[in-house]
Parts: sequence; C-alpha cells; structure tokens
Amino acid sequence: MKRFLVVLVVASMVLTTSLLGVTTIKFMNFSSADANAKYLEEMKEIFEEQNPDIKVEIETVGFGDYFTKLMTVVAGGNAPDAFELNYENFYTYAKKGVLLDLNNLLASSGFDTSVLNERALYAFSDNGVQYGLPFSFSNVVLIYNKDLFDRAGAEHPREDWTWADELEAAKKIRALDAMTFGIYQPVQFWEFYKMVQQNGGSILNEDKTAFTLNSPQNIETLQYMVDRILDSNVMPNDAQMAGMGDWDLFEVERIGMIVTGTWAFSTFKDSCDFDWDIAVEPGNTSKATHFFANGLAISKDSKKVDAAFKWISFLSGDVDVAKIRIEAGWELPPVTYPEIIELYKQTTPPESKEVVFKSLDYLVTPPVIEQFNEMADIVNRHLEAARYGEKTPEQALNDAQAELERSIKLN
Repeated sequence: MKRFLVVLVVASMVLTTSLLGVTTIKFMNFSSADANAKYLEEMKEIFEEQNPDIKVEIETVGFGDYFTKLMTVVAGGNAPDAFELNYENFYTYAKKGVLLDLNNLLASSGFDTSVLNERALYAFSDNGVQYGLPFSFSNVVLIYNKDLFDRAGAEHPREDWTWADELEAAKKIRALDAMTFGIYQPVQFWEFYKMVQQNGGSILNEDKTAFTLNSPQNIETLQYMVDRILDSNVMPNDAQMAGMGDWDLFEVERIGMIVTGTWAFSTFKDSCDFDWDIAVEPGNTSKATHFFANGLAISKDSKKVDAAFKWISFLSGDVDVAKIRIEAGWELPPVTYPEIIELYKQTTPPESKEVVFKSLDYLVTPPVIEQFNEMADIVNRHLEAARYGEKTPEQALNDAQAELERSIKLN
C-alpha cells in the first residue's frame, strides 16, 4: 500500500508538472571544465529536484575559448539565459548593456544577499546596479615545500615576511643542487599588477584617467621579478623547466615555493607525497594579493528570467552547493555560513587553512577597464621582453606605457 501511494504521489507530481509546463533554461560556464563537471551536475540534480518545473541545459566551454564563444553568441542574439563571467570581463559586458539588472529580482524574490561574501557580491555590481551574483571566489597564497626548507636550513615563511626574506630562503633552496629552485612566480600581467602594489605602485592613477606603468616603483618591481631568473636564478628559465609546468616542478620537489591560487590545493593534496603548507604572500612596502571572482549573470534578452534567477541564486547561496564545492576543493564558495567556513578550514592539507582568510585582508583587484584584455596583452608583451633580457625593465615599461597611451582609451 505504501509503495502504491509513493507511485501515486510521483505520478501526480509528474502530471502537475506536465500540465503547468517545464521551463528549460540554458546555462553556459567555464569553471566546471574537466574535473569539475561532475560537481556542477550534482548541483543541477539537487536544483531540479527542488524545482521540478525547471530544467537546466549546461554548456561547458574551456576558459581559453569561453569568451570568444560567449561574445559570438551574444552578438548573434543567441545568448544563453544565464552564464558565467569572471570579474575581469564582467565590467566589459556590463558596459555593453547585455546583462539584466537584478535589483528588482533580488527585492521581489526575498533572496538574502547577507549570506554572501560582501566583496564577492560587490564585484558584480556597477553604479548601484547588481548585474550578477558571485559563483565562487579565490585568492593566491605562497605554497611551500616544508621538507625542502628544512633540508636547506631555511626559515619557514611567516605572515610578516618581506621580499628580502623570501629571496634569502629561495637562495638557500637553490643552493641544494643544480636542478632545485627556490621559487616560481610568473613574470606576466597577473602577477605584475599585484606585485607593484606590494611595492607601493599601480597600473593606473587613482581615478583611472592615466596609466602609471613606468613609475619608479613599478620599474623596481619588474627588476626584482626578472632578477630572480636572470641574476640569482632562484627561479628557473624556460630551458631549465624543460617543458614542465610550474605545478609539475613543485610536485616533483624541484621548486621550494610557488605563488598560485587556492584552487591548487586539491591537486597538490593528491599528487604531493611530501609535507607542504601555505603562507600569506610577502610584500615589500605593503601586502597585496589577488582577488579572483567568478559571477553569474542573466542575459537581458532572456525570456525565462524568473527560472534563470532561481538557478543562479541557488548556485550562489545554497548550503548544499557550498558543501559540494568544499569537498571537491573547487575554489571558495561565496557564502558566509559559519558551518561552511569551519568545514573549509578542517579540510586539509594544507594545515594552515586559516592563512586563506588572513590573505583576504590584503586583496587587490585588477585594474579593470573596458579594454581590459587589450591592456593585458600589451603589458604582457613588454614584460616578456624584460623576462628574456631583450629589454631592461625600465625600457620595457617605458615602451608599454607609450603603447598603452596610443591604443587604450580611458574614461
């Protein structure tokens, strides 16, 4: 009898859903590519169980191709109902007027934005308009091999470490043997914009009306970065890497320190059979570390706004979604639930998970402008010339400054 009643109830739900109709929304994202796809599917299953009148069609595109495809479908009038944007590209899409203003939906739905990390939420607003909800956020830390430090007789990193302290430890580790290096930190735009702020510099002036790329502080910063390759060689050059990636070298204990994101934890947890931990990034005149955020937006042309909003608010603020993220090691969920934060801290390695939250005190955002990608490409070309010794840091930044002024229009 009980089984009959269950079947009857299920049949009734199916019939009701059929009568009312099922809304199918299209969702496009990049961050579930590869290993994370199964976790997004788990989230979708929970959502569809809770919302039997909504079905979600997921399209995952690798990050390298994602924004090219997104731009194409948006321009062609075929934008998905909801889609993922990173912080760096959000501003461009908001200014192009392709994102739905979420303010009314947030007010009418009763969605409690206070459960979201304030900085992650604010990252997807512009001039008081909320155009997106945070999907995840992350920062960057110094990950280090404790065994190599001990072998080299180097002091383990502290929160008050400076560039000088880091370089001293890197030199001791480099002295272990010809194939062991102290640190890996790329010489590229993403590290440069942050490291100049660790040295009192910036890419733009305060009101974003002029570039300040070739300031004395920035030249000093780039000199420090390239000297670690070309002078002290505590960081490997391309030939010394022999085609291996920085994570690969860390995993085989050929690098003592690596500056990378918290998203590396799950990989290193599985692949590193040595003792490793994390520390707050060192600075020179001040502390600064990356703030990365991915958000969820709705196309202003979507005909299924209510269903799309239910989906993105679920991905952003649901407790079960946050638990799946933490157990998968898939970046930080953007929520502030105490039990979620405690679960994250208890998921080890690394042992010093509290460092992730200490680093939040030093977050800096990239210099976002409408022509962000063009700006980053220009800077990267000139940084690369300095990295290979083709130009001095001063000449590289002077040339980059001139090209930026010719090519980029600032408001």
